[in-house]
Parts: sequence; structure tokens; C-alpha cells
Amino acid sequence: MNEEPVERRLTAILAADVVGFGRLMEANEERTLASLRHHRREFFDPTLAKHGGRLFKVMGDGFLVEFSSVTSAVRCAVEIQRGMPGRNTGVPEDRQIKFRIGVNVGDLIVDGDDFHGDGVILATRLEGLAKPGGIACSATARSQIGSNLDVKFADQGEIAVKNASQLLRVYFVELFDGASASTSQRQSDAKVTRVSDIPSVAVLPFANVSNEPEQEYFSDGITEDIITDLSKVSGLSVISRNTVFTLKGKALNLEETARNLGVAYLVEGSVRKAGNRVRITVQLVVGATDQPIWAERYDRELTDIFAVQDEITQAVVDQLKVTLLPEEKEAIEREQTDSTDAYNAYLRGAEFLRNRTKSSLLSARQLFAQAVEFDPGYARAYAGMANCATWLKTHHGADITVAEILSITDQALAIDPDLADAYAARGAAMWIDDRREEAISAFEQALSIDPDSYEALFYSARFFETIGNFESAVVHYTRATEVRPDDYQAPLRLSEALFSLRQLETATRYAQIGIKRAEEALRQHPENSRPAQLGAAALARIGEPDRAKSWLTRAMEIDPDDNHMRYNAACTYAQLGEIDLAFEMLDLWIDKAATNLLLWFQSDPDLEPIRGDLRYQGLLARAVQ
Repeated sequence: MNEEPVERRLTAILAADVVGFGRLMEANEERTLASLRHHRREFFDPTLAKHGGRLFKVMGDGFLVEFSSVTSAVRCAVEIQRGMPGRNTGVPEDRQIKFRIGVNVGDLIVDGDDFHGDGVILATRLEGLAKPGGIACSATARSQIGSNLDVKFADQGEIAVKNASQLLRVYFVELFDGASASTSQRQSDAKVTRVSDIPSVAVLPFANVSNEPEQEYFSDGITEDIITDLSKVSGLSVISRNTVFTLKGKALNLEETARNLGVAYLVEGSVRKAGNRVRITVQLVVGATDQPIWAERYDRELTDIFAVQDEITQAVVDQLKVTLLPEEKEAIEREQTDSTDAYNAYLRGAEFLRNRTKSSLLSARQLFAQAVEFDPGYARAYAGMANCATWLKTHHGADITVAEILSITDQALAIDPDLADAYAARGAAMWIDDRREEAISAFEQALSIDPDSYEALFYSARFFETIGNFESAVVHYTRATEVRPDDYQAPLRLSEALFSLRQLETATRYAQIGIKRAEEALRQHPENSRPAQLGAAALARIGEPDRAKSWLTRAMEIDPDDNHMRYNAACTYAQLGEIDLAFEMLDLWIDKAATNLLLWFQSDPDLEPIRGDLRYQGLLARAVQ
């Protein structure tokens, strides 16, 4: 039988890893993920692109990058390591993001967009040898660079590395002129690489100062829409909604907040809504000095809310001396609806959708439907309805057909073809229907429009997991974990994908992150069993059987007849070695499960302990009938 030829090529590989990531996450996971994401968006990823690097694998806190030449790889590594001290200026030592970097040249095995082989392995081994903030190169890399770079190399001699049959000659890159250079001198040098012509800004969650606390959804919606509008301006770097909303309700020192977020400017404000009147106060603050450079108060009729948002966006752009391109101005001024009733219903629905409990999804779906009644041309409301339907079907067993979901997404995209969440729902529907190529296309379209779409990231990750592409699942789950720092599902699913790749230490770390978030979700929504379901399986995975059983008991008490609970209970029992109970739960699950839900039944790593049992084959045969 003919085998397909293996494609190989010689290339340069840069491996990078965050120093002490586990310690940073344990101290404050949300702050750490937000900080890493900010460094990546503003500095790390653009520097890779500047030097021709192609990021082909993200492993939680680690990165693998391909370069066409080793000179470009090392030049990129030097710029990153010289730039990071300046970006960490003013940040306490125990909270700073630092990288170790390894660079190697090797013969690689090409597998689609991924690489394998000794070239990659040795690059990661070199990264592990590098000092915090340092760069380690192989002898091959050092030889090819020659005198092409204005840096010095310190020969570390031959070092034994894991799983290598021969000693590896290692060189450290000397990043600064002379070992006696002072810290202040080094930081001063590093700041040169940090200068950016693009102002960075974070819009902090506007405070709800209405007499009615339940009006908070409205102030949150105003904040989100201002973030969305400012993000359309190419001359600004804007922190995402998911990052800034981790600060909601906290007493903030603005100087410290700006430093932690890594931005030069902050927008903060408040909203008071009473009847048909709204008062919005807002100011633009210089982060380093806590000094406002612009402030305004708007007392308007509620019908003027869209104009106020446009005025705030325009004022920030003007104050920061940013050129607003004509197409950007048009995009900002293009409103999704001119109905304040539709807008109000949509904002309330979006607040319910974020909770993703069964009851909240049903409420959200009803509110989105109301928004469509007020304005049949409101595309965002259709997209919200589609995502409610998708979550209800995949996570709560609702009797909703794929055709229904696709019909709603068709309506949304017919009105606005640039709605990422509509494509995300469409991709999920295709996945449920096992239309794999169409699902991938829809997810790619969603992420090309909005790389931070949680729905697109989570569902594409889940899709890749069910077809056994755990590497791609890890990439998308990792990003989903970053964009929703309060979400428990993405880190718990990420840990499962990492367990499948036998990355046990990282898998355990993300399981612990997910369990911590699940605890908070249970506290906020004790009527929702899903955090207990997924948390129980994770606890069983990491060797905490007593806690796993306790969480599973709680899930069963909340939702004794829920079919998804039965499935997750089977996964937990399988991991605990209680095989008979696992089959009992699966038996009940299959009696009610739709065939298309078996996509993950056949690939779920939690069920691995029972796959060799003859009863499993019987269940599988029954399920596909």
C-alpha cells in the first residue's frame, strides 16, 4: 500500500514561554490572562509579524513560531526581550510578564499548518534552558547567524537535554552592552522599542447610578457600544469588553489600573436612566497622572441615546488627535436600530445570554424576540435569538431543530452580513448536523470578523475536540478562556483537550482554574447544575474523588432528570473507576439523546476508561440505530 510522502523542510523555530505562569495564575488568573493578552496584541504578535514570523501553535502559555531565516528569528527574539522590561515598568516584580525564548534550526515534518520533529523539540528544550527574559540558541543557529546581528553570544558549552541522545551545545544571547549595565539603563534602552504611534485606551464599565439596580444592563450596554465604536478606529488600540468588565464594581486607582492594563488613557463614566430621560457623564483620563483631559455631561431624551454614543466616540477620537477615516466614520454612525424600545430589549437579552443558564437563555430568547417585534430589521437581535437556540440545544437538550437555527441566522445575515455571532451560531448548527466543512467555514468567517467572539471560539474548539483535532481545540479554548475571564466552561474543556495531548501539568492547571470559576458560577446561580456537572468531571480527572462525588451529588439534586447531567455523571463515574454507575448513566442518556449529539460521545476523553468494555460497544450500536 502506497503511503503519502512526508513533507519536510529546513526552517528556523522560535519557542517562547511565560516565566512562572502557574504562579502568576494562582495569584490572580484574570489579571494574568488580561496582561498576557494585552502584551500579545500590542507587542508580541506584531513583533512576530514584523520579522516574518508565523505563529503556528499556542499551548496555553507557550508559543511556537516559524521563520524563513534564523537571523530574522533571533532579531525578533532580541526585540521582544529588549522591549518587555519597558512594558513592565512600574509593575511589581511578582506580577511582571516575562518570556524565555529558544531558537533552533532544524529539519521539520510538515503536517498541514502544524510542524513536528526534532527541530521543534530542541527549540522547546532551548527555551527551557534560557534565563527569564533571555534567549538560548543552538550551535546550528549561532553558526548561521555569523556576524549578521549586532549582538554577542555567550557559549554555555554542551548540555544534556531531555530525550536527546547527544549533548546540545547552547549559546545565550547577550541582550545589553556589558554585564555591568544598570537596570535603569536597560529599562531606558528597552523603552525605545516600546514607543507606539497608536494611542491605547480602555473604556471602564460605566457605573449605574440610577435608583433602580436592575438598570445595570443599560449602563453595561452603553459601555459595550462605546468600546465597539472605538474599536472600529484603526488609529486606536482598544482593550476588549471582556478584559475591562473584570474590573466592574471595584474601587479603582486609575493610575494603577492604566498600568495593569498597559494603556495610556482611560474612559470612565456613569449612567442614570429614569423614565424617558438619561444622563451620561464621561471623562477621558491620562492614565499615568490620573488627570482628565476632557469631560462632559449629557442630559438627553432616551431617544437621543445613539447620538450621545456617537458624540462620545468622536470626542475621544478628537482629544487623542486620531484621524478618523471616512469608512470608519460611516461604520460608527451606522446604527443597528433606530428604535430605543428594540435597543432596550436587546440589551436586557444580552445580559441574560451571558449567564447561559437554561432559565436565563429562555428569558434572553424572549427579549430578543421582543426586540425583533419592535424592529424587524434588527440584525443583532436575530443573532442573539440564534445563539440562545444553539446554547439551549447543545447544553440543555431543548427540542430545537438545526433548520430553525439556520433560518434565524439567515435572517440576521441577510440584514447584516458582518455579524460574527450569527456565523458562530451557524457554525454550531452545522456541527450539530455533522456538516463539517460548512461548520469550519462558518467558524472561520466569524473569527475573521471578530477574533474575540466567545461563541465562535468556544464552539469551534468544541467542534475540533469532537473530531480529534486536539491541537486546534487547545488554541481556540485558550483564547476563549482569555476573552471571558469569568467563564468556567472554556478552561474545563481546555483541560480535557490538554489531557488528551498528555500535557498533564498544564491540563491540571487549567482544570483548577475552571473549578475555581465554576465555584463562583454556582454561588451566583445555585439553580444551574452545569458548573457542578463539568467541575465534578474535572475534579475526578485531577485526583480529587471526594470533591468530585460531592459536586456530582449537587448536580443530581439540582437537575435529576436532565439528560446532559446524566452524560456528565457518566464521564465522572468513568474517571472515578465506578464503571457500573457510568454505564447506568449512559444507558439513560442514550434513551433520550439525539443521534447528532453522539459526535462528542465517541471522542470524549472522559469516557476512555470504559471504551474497552463490551457494554460500551452495545451502547454505541444502540445509539446509532
